[in-house]
Amino acid sequence: MEDISMNGIGELVSVFLDKLISYLPSVIAALLILILGLWVIKLIVGRIRKVMEKREVDPGVRGFALSILGVVLKILLFIVIITKLGVETTSFAAILAAAGLAIGLALQGSLSNFAGGVLIIILKPFRVGDFIDAQGESGTVTEITIFYTFLTTPNNQRIVIPNGQLSNNKVTNYSYEPTRRNVMTVGISYDSDIKTARKVLLDILKADERVLKDPAPVVFVGGLGDNSVDLSVRFWANQADYWGVHFDTIEKLKVELEANGVSFPFPQRDVHLFDMSKEKQ
Repeated sequence: MEDISMNGIGELVSVFLDKLISYLPSVIAALLILILGLWVIKLIVGRIRKVMEKREVDPGVRGFALSILGVVLKILLFIVIITKLGVETTSFAAILAAAGLAIGLALQGSLSNFAGGVLIIILKPFRVGDFIDAQGESGTVTEITIFYTFLTTPNNQRIVIPNGQLSNNKVTNYSYEPTRRNVMTVGISYDSDIKTARKVLLDILKADERVLKDPAPVVFVGGLGDNSVDLSVRFWANQADYWGVHFDTIEKLKVELEANGVSFPFPQRDVHLFDMSKEKQ
């Protein structure tokens, strides 16, 4: 009995080794194709990237197209490897079609992100290099891929946002227009002269070459607060100069207004004390 079982196991091992030896050339060939194929794909994508850069293709379109190209080439490589291993193409196509439905249902979010990426590339609500505000995050667009858009915040943090959310929700693009308006509110005390304050503020803006002359800067009373007269200061600047002008103007208006006798108010309260003991008498 033991001899029979040992003979059976020996036959199974022999059959397994025969099959392994017969498939070994195909497996080795498939591994070589995989290694060579990945190297060729990397080479092709790199060459196409250089051509696109030389022709100054939009960075967003470039990144999106190269991502799709890489995925398609890897799928083709996978089909070649499967065929090399002896799997019939027709059978593989049937299996792929059956699995495609299940994969599609499982990856609905990814398909939505892919469709969102296509819309972003076509409609161009923003481009690589634009500063945007979306999904509660602000940053410069550094890359647009098949499924995600990457932002870099002013603090050098990387933000990843799915394309589906970007294409279906509000996006504020601060870089879309070449110029941008700056709005400041300057509170001065009620004792200060409004005309003097307005003249000082306009002189500061007119003296700065980064402030655009058209539209001309304006200063007007925007409101009367509890402790201050609120002056609204509005001027235009190029995108590249926006923040530099903003912070320089804040510093200059503080110095110049005080030098011309214009004071800044502080919150004040009048407290009235009553002697309740006298009322009881």
